[in-house]
Amino acid sequence: MVNNKIHSATKMFPFMANYGRELRMGEDIRKKGKVKKETEFVERINKVQEEAGAVLKKAQEDMKRQADRGRKEMEK
Repeated sequence: MVNNKIHSATKMFPFMANYGRELRMGEDIRKKGKVKKETEFVERINKVQEEAGAVLKKAQEDMKRQADRGRKEMEK
């Protein structure tokens, strides 16, 4: 399953990035305790997505730097 494998760039599970919590497999969801407030969920998901975005931006910059090392200026 893709959602429970750590992504190489973000270093987190895709499920965590999308839902702000770890994927629970084989758990009976009816046994959950209190439902968290919407604002807590929104704050948590925003934090997780900010962290993932920062890591992806750094990975993008690293890839660009590596690609640019082998490039040469073209003559006009």
